[in-house]
Amino acid sequence: MSMSLLLNQSSKLLCFRRKRPVLVRSSPLLSGSFSPTSLQTPPCNVIDADPCFDGADLGKLVISNANEVCFTDLEKKVPMELVDNPMAVIGSSHGWIATLREDGILRLQDDLNPHASYTDPKRIPLPPLVTLPHCQTQIVTNVSMSSSSPEDEDCVVAVKFLGPQLSLCRPAQSNSEWINIRIANPCFFSSRVMFSERHGKFSILGAGGHIIASWDLHTHKQNPKFKRLRFRNLPKLTKTKRELMDSCYKSEHLVESRTTGETFLVKWYRKAVWRGMSKLITKAFMVFRLDDKGNAVYTQDIGDLCIFLSKSEPFCVSLSSFPGMAYPNQVDYLDVGESGFFDLADNSIVGGNDSVGTGLYVPPQNIDN
Repeated sequence: MSMSLLLNQSSKLLCFRRKRPVLVRSSPLLSGSFSPTSLQTPPCNVIDADPCFDGADLGKLVISNANEVCFTDLEKKVPMELVDNPMAVIGSSHGWIATLREDGILRLQDDLNPHASYTDPKRIPLPPLVTLPHCQTQIVTNVSMSSSSPEDEDCVVAVKFLGPQLSLCRPAQSNSEWINIRIANPCFFSSRVMFSERHGKFSILGAGGHIIASWDLHTHKQNPKFKRLRFRNLPKLTKTKRELMDSCYKSEHLVESRTTGETFLVKWYRKAVWRGMSKLITKAFMVFRLDDKGNAVYTQDIGDLCIFLSKSEPFCVSLSSFPGMAYPNQVDYLDVGESGFFDLADNSIVGGNDSVGTGLYVPPQNIDN
C-alpha cells in the first residue's frame, strides 16, 4: 500500500465535522430491489452523540460517511445509552438495531439509522422470547432481517443465540410468534446468521468455514440443508505468518454483494494482547469467493467492491455507486477497541487500536424521490 493511500486512509480516523449527509444516486442492482433512479445514503459509521444537556439523556447523532473524510453532525436526537453503552445494542440489520431489556423483550429500533425519522423513532417489540430446553436467550450472537424493514408484511427476523437456538418471526403479522429451531451440530453454536437475498434463505456458517446450513425462508424447515465447502487456491504462507494466524482468534462471516450477486466468505484473524486490559487486535483477513458448486476460492481481487464488517450484519457495496469512496478491493472493519482497513491486493492493514465510533456500520438506505 502506497504512503499516500496510507495517509488518506488514516485521515478517516482524525477528521473535522460538517453539517449535512451526502445523498447519491444509486446504480441498478441485480436483485431489482432498487430502481436506477433511487437515492441512497452512503454507508456510514455511527460515531457518537453530542449530549443535549436538557435533562432528557438525549444527544445529537454524529456519523461518518464512508465517501467523506469528515464527521457529519445531525439534528436527530437519540438516547445516549445507545452510543455510550456497548452492551445496549446486541445486533443490527439494515440499519435497525436490536436491544434486549430486562423485561426479556427484544426490540428493533431505528434510532441510530441516520435516514429514519428525526422526531418519531420506531421501537418495535418482538414476541416474548421462548427458550428451548437446555438453551439460552440472554446472549445474542447477531440479528438478521430478510428485508429492509420489520414493518414489511413478508419480513422475517432471525435471531441467533449463543448456543443451539435459532429463532425466526414475522413482526408485521398480527399474531406473530417465534419459530424456534435447535441446531444439533455444535460447530454452529457461536456462528452468525445471515440472509441471502439471492437464494431467499437464512444461512449460518460453521466454525472454521467448512460447512453452511441454510433454512428456507417460506417453510422454516426445522432440518436445514447443508453444503460443505472446498477451499481452493489457498495462498502459500511463510512459517511465521502461519504460526501467527494459528495463534489468533478466528471468526468467519458470510456477506453477499447485491450489485454482483456474489457471496464471499471472510475469515477475520485477531490476536489477544494486553493493553491495560485484554484486547483483540486484527492481524489478518482471508477472503474467499463462493460458487454454487461448493467451492470457496481464495481471492485478492473483489473488483470495485468494499466489504464492511462490524457489530452490524456484514454488507458489501460497489464503490462506483458512491463517488468519493476511493479505495476498492478492501475490507473496512470496526470492533470494540479498534477500527481499520484491509487491502486485499497487498494484504496490508491500516488501523488503530482505538475504535472510532460505536462499532456499527449502517448500510446504504433508500430514499424516495
